[in-house]
Amino acid sequence: MTGRETAPRPLLNRRLAQFGTTIFAEMSALAARTGSINLGQGFPDTDGPEEVREAAVRALRDGRGNQYPPGPGVPELRTAVADHQRRFHGLDVDPDTEVLVTAGATEAVAAALLALVEPGDEVIALEPYYDSYAACIAMAGGVRVPVTLRPRDGSYHLDLDELRDAVTPRTRLLLLNTPHNPTGTVLGRDQLAAVAALAVERDLLVVTDEVYEHLVFEGEHLPLASFPGMRERTVTISSAGKTFAFTGWKVGWATGSRELVAAVRTAKQYLTFVSAGPFQYAVAEALRLPDAYFDGLRADLRRKRDLLADGLRAAGFGVYLPQGTYFVTADIRPLGATDGFAFCRTLPERAGVVAIPNAVFYDHQEAGAPFVRFAFCKKDDVLTEAADRLARMAP
Repeated sequence: MTGRETAPRPLLNRRLAQFGTTIFAEMSALAARTGSINLGQGFPDTDGPEEVREAAVRALRDGRGNQYPPGPGVPELRTAVADHQRRFHGLDVDPDTEVLVTAGATEAVAAALLALVEPGDEVIALEPYYDSYAACIAMAGGVRVPVTLRPRDGSYHLDLDELRDAVTPRTRLLLLNTPHNPTGTVLGRDQLAAVAALAVERDLLVVTDEVYEHLVFEGEHLPLASFPGMRERTVTISSAGKTFAFTGWKVGWATGSRELVAAVRTAKQYLTFVSAGPFQYAVAEALRLPDAYFDGLRADLRRKRDLLADGLRAAGFGVYLPQGTYFVTADIRPLGATDGFAFCRTLPERAGVVAIPNAVFYDHQEAGAPFVRFAFCKKDDVLTEAADRLARMAP
């Protein structure tokens, strides 16, 4: 061979080269292979309300949504989302111009970042963060800037001075998740007011992931868009999966000003275009369920949280009791371990239970190394059996 030899060009582009198979796919496959109880991925093991499922069946049979639905979402769901925002949060949004239906919150986050972030823009995210955030920021060409929630006194806390110090002239956007996955932190009124004031002062856009808005056990959920100066600079994202236990339907939405939603829609139309036609009609009915449903859901999950947390403590874990979400963070150091990845990869063989290592949600992996995440959105007997297995765990 003559001439200069060069290494073959990698198939995967450099923005995504750092991302492989998601930890959720890896650990769920491990659960299936070992027959373990899967407390890793956050999906319920029971379906949501029967009347909502029947609404989907009815839509299928009536031929509603079996072909492409409107790009922004079916009018019935956009109106239901607007009504929901007014009913629960006192936010007025126009269903025709300020609501966009998406393929779950994951697509809404991706479309928002692709639409609003230029290459080189800095995006601040609260660390640990849901793994798709990092990939979406990378796909948009943004620069990820983590601000770490710190464990203290049995819960996780945001340092507002650290957040302020992270903002530079290159900062374009704050990506905020409250109630927060995986820590279960619910940002309070004073913290959110400080975040809002910072965003206004520094002229920042904000994307808020609020998919756990109805799963708050202590405190209250307050949308950032409801704070002074925030409506015109905030894209608010939520979805039906967590609230109604139909995660496979992948129905989410984004709300905000006409200009912000139009920008997000521009990106979204080239991702999935549309999705989940018949399910959109069903979710419209779900959002109009009576208060008793939402109150009952919250109470049931609070009880499950306490059931699992008690079992984890009895098994020797340190426990950070979440204020919201589906998840409990556990400290493995009392068990003599410090590496969450190694712990979770051997846990199925040792105890027949699957968890997620928190370090996967960090840029600064050493900060999350001794912590693992367990999901409690499961049947009581499953949680009890998991706790019993962990208590009998082999060293």
